[in-house]
Amino acid sequence: MTSASEITDLQALQGQLRLKILSLYHKAHAGHIGCSLSCVDLMIAALVLRKREQDTFLLSKGHAAASLYACLNHLGEISDEELATYYHNGTTLPAHPAPNQHRGIPFATGSLGHGLPIGTGIAQAGKLLGDDSRVFVLMSDGETNEGTTWEAAHFALQNELDNLIVLIDKNGLQGFGKTADVLGDTADIRTWKAIGFETIEVDGHNVDDVLVIIDQLTDPAKRNGQPKVVIAKTVKGKGVSYMENQLEWHYLPMTEAQYEQAKADVNERYLLAHEAQS
Repeated sequence: MTSASEITDLQALQGQLRLKILSLYHKAHAGHIGCSLSCVDLMIAALVLRKREQDTFLLSKGHAAASLYACLNHLGEISDEELATYYHNGTTLPAHPAPNQHRGIPFATGSLGHGLPIGTGIAQAGKLLGDDSRVFVLMSDGETNEGTTWEAAHFALQNELDNLIVLIDKNGLQGFGKTADVLGDTADIRTWKAIGFETIEVDGHNVDDVLVIIDQLTDPAKRNGQPKVVIAKTVKGKGVSYMENQLEWHYLPMTEAQYEQAKADVNERYLLAHEAQS
């Protein structure tokens, strides 16, 4: 269990990465802010704090690329100079992740539904090689509408890929409405459990709880032949008051005034709270 001081440090990291993400979007005058803020805490847990050298992390919801870039910058895999080129002509950091440029971005995931099929292939390779590598796939809940997702899920079950950990960012909103109103709740934990996945739900913004679950699901002594899925309940636009649970922040860029308000919100919720508890 994480100590009280470590939890406040996590809170500070949540704030720092959010400020970095907001800065990227502000300078680029770009959208897809809300979906980056909903999944960054899951990335902190899986990518920043639990991914080992031999493991693979795939951001399947590629439109949240700014969160991935901010985390890889934090890890030292993307320099500050490169990060500043986000969304510019000639950049290696476009709006959706591009492959063959950075070690932490092995595949392009611009169109939804591809991350899990790729992840199952990597997990199967690890099984065939007999190594102890793990594959983390971070998906959106809207992405569970995709047919390729379910084909990959059944492949994972058939091949007993218990080295596969699927993290579903369940923020309840997708491109044109509430996820439940489009094709129904295809990220329902009961569905994934029914087909054979080891399943668990968590508050996707409580990094400490996500870490505990990842450690539980990846314990080598508890390998049981089942692939894993973590249904993470999240809030689109988490941390910025006027963005939370608002569909338009799937698309809109920020005005200068909105950017200043977003920074103030993040500072108050994460960094000032961290200082008060330190």
